[in-house]
Amino acid sequence: MTFTTNARHLAKTFALVAGMSVVSMSAFAGGDAALYGPVAPKGSSFVRVYNASNQEVSATVGSTNLSDVAPLASSDFSFMPGGDYSAKVGSQSLPVKLAADHYYTLVNSGSGQPQLIEEPPFKNKQKSLVRVQNLSDKALTLKTADGKTKVVDTVAAKSRGEREINPVKVTLALYDGDQKVGDVKPVALERGEAAVLYVTGSGSSLSPVWVKRPVSTR
Repeated sequence: MTFTTNARHLAKTFALVAGMSVVSMSAFAGGDAALYGPVAPKGSSFVRVYNASNQEVSATVGSTNLSDVAPLASSDFSFMPGGDYSAKVGSQSLPVKLAADHYYTLVNSGSGQPQLIEEPPFKNKQKSLVRVQNLSDKALTLKTADGKTKVVDTVAAKSRGEREINPVKVTLALYDGDQKVGDVKPVALERGEAAVLYVTGSGSSLSPVWVKRPVSTR
């Protein structure tokens, strides 16, 4: 009788512990969801907005609102199923085709049609990525501010170039050949992070701005 009673007691204890474990794991998972937000379904596309104009702008892609974006600032990435959409940036609309598992930036220049720029994801957790999205009308090279070292070699107009480097805080400048076009604001490059330098404008009126994910969402 004692053996049977003890066995029943142990069985109840194990059941109680197992139940507590399930509750704890559920609470942990719930905490995870609250902390990190919803996880994008497999096959999603990711879109953000970079506002290169001097006025705040709002944007939507399909029914997804990408929020109001301050001048020379960007939103975080929003996800949606891949497919064909109508995007609206400010008062302008354009058709966009989003591929599954691809990242994009909608660029509002303030003049002319918004542009959809593809952003290949960066997956090296040990390095930092410096990418130049050259939307200007001239070939540009990203160098150290003194012009002695090339960081990203010549990037043709309307194209991109990039380079993986060690995490560091650097001060850089844009060059047209050996001629300095303009300084770029210092940027702190973090491990596993992509810092994208968007260059808009034309001729001697170029606007280089670093676009990184907002700190609160990393």
